[in-house]
Amino acid sequence: MPKEIWELRLYIAGQTPKSVLALKNITKYCREHLEGKYTIEIVDLLVNPRLAEGDQIFAIPTLVRKFPVPLRKIIGDLSNEEKVLVGLNIRPAAVKKTS
Repeated sequence: MPKEIWELRLYIAGQTPKSVLALKNITKYCREHLEGKYTIEIVDLLVNPRLAEGDQIFAIPTLVRKFPVPLRKIIGDLSNEEKVLVGLNIRPAAVKKTS
């Protein structure tokens, strides 16, 4: 059975503190919860402003989950891990218990 690859797209506008933090956060969450099962495409709207129209981007940074469907969007620096995981419908990786 082929594994499902999560396709994420992060819209930013240059290297602003929020954009840098959003990329750092989503990369961390993907490594922890989607190891080997994700791609993150970075779209810098300062370079390609017309690309914002396709996903109807009105604020930045915005993270778009392209696949699996349905499409989902999260706006902001993605610093609240729980909200991001819920927003993307990612089940957290099993937490290792120490006793």
